[in-house]
Amino acid sequence: MADRSWSRLALVVLAIVITVLPDGFMAQRRITSPDGHAATEIRGRYVGANPIYTDGKFIEISYGRPIRRGRDLFGSGGTYGQRLNAGAPVWRAGADVSTYLMSELPLVINGKTVPAGGHTLFVNLEEGKWTLIVSDWEPQARFNPADKTRLWGSYGYTPDKDVVRAPMTLTTLPYSVDQLTWLFLDMSDNGGTLALMWDRVMASVTFTVP
Repeated sequence: MADRSWSRLALVVLAIVITVLPDGFMAQRRITSPDGHAATEIRGRYVGANPIYTDGKFIEISYGRPIRRGRDLFGSGGTYGQRLNAGAPVWRAGADVSTYLMSELPLVINGKTVPAGGHTLFVNLEEGKWTLIVSDWEPQARFNPADKTRLWGSYGYTPDKDVVRAPMTLTTLPYSVDQLTWLFLDMSDNGGTLALMWDRVMASVTFTVP
């Protein structure tokens, strides 16, 4: 009986709290661009009577996930990409923090080997021509304008730490993707495709695993 009484009391208190909260309080607590994560695992094997996947190697991308919110994201002509760059030299291909690739295997992109480990990802935006940039710039976990050795988003980016640049294949989608999404496509033990979707655009780059 005591447990039931406490449960009733907790519900009453919760109801009172919700009642007295100002309108919009819950919306204010939401994150504008939530953290995103894409992952794949390859080169493992299933073992045992109840098969368990073991010895696989992960390839992952972490990024901020902005929502379109009705915006003309890319623009056109001389202003193409400027809204997304927001004053930076290239696009962070996400929101807030730098987009970050983590791989337990080396990846071959556009004929060059990206060593296993962590690398930042950026996209150079030109109308009809996107270029993926894999870089050795380290990301900041929180914005610190005094730190010139690491980047917040793509502010302060310079190409001297580029590992590889690769042209991206642009595809017009038959639907609009409201929240920016990174994903892995057509994966096998030999490689696959990195893809970025937002609004009606999918931009992709193939890679192999040596």
